[in-house]
Amino acid sequence: MEETYIDSLDPEKLLQCPYDKNHQIRACRFPYHLIKCRKNHPDVANKLATCPFNARHQVPRAEISHHISSCDDKSCIEQDVVNQGRNLGQETLAESTWQCPPCDEDWDKDLWEQTSTPFVWGTANYCGNNSPASNIVMEHKSNLASGMRVPKSLPYVLPWKNNGNAQ
Repeated sequence: MEETYIDSLDPEKLLQCPYDKNHQIRACRFPYHLIKCRKNHPDVANKLATCPFNARHQVPRAEISHHISSCDDKSCIEQDVVNQGRNLGQETLAESTWQCPPCDEDWDKDLWEQTSTPFVWGTANYCGNNSPASNIVMEHKSNLASGMRVPKSLPYVLPWKNNGNAQ
């Protein structure tokens, strides 16, 4: 059995496609080919079932239960389950002593006690009773150097602002 397992791992070994018997594919490309061929042959794909232990095994639906009981890859999975069960039995799981750190944050309180004003594009100063809901723009300042002004229009025409004029 070990020889067949090593032989099946050879990436250059040619495998026959279950969807088209004329296709011979290298083992390293086989999973990719199965996906592609499954899409190209949906009629054959409906007649085949995929092995739960190895997705490379495409078996006729009527024979899947027999294949599952005799699949070579089943022993590898069962061995992993047995080993995992042993590891859980040997290890004593210690209860976690981690505790969530105390949280003294109050975002609502922080919002009302906020001394700086929120950033709003194109405005400079706000005033009010420090409530976020009652911020009022007092003056409009520009960060441009003196003698410069903000353009009144964009250097190009936006398609939805064309007003039906063709250019």
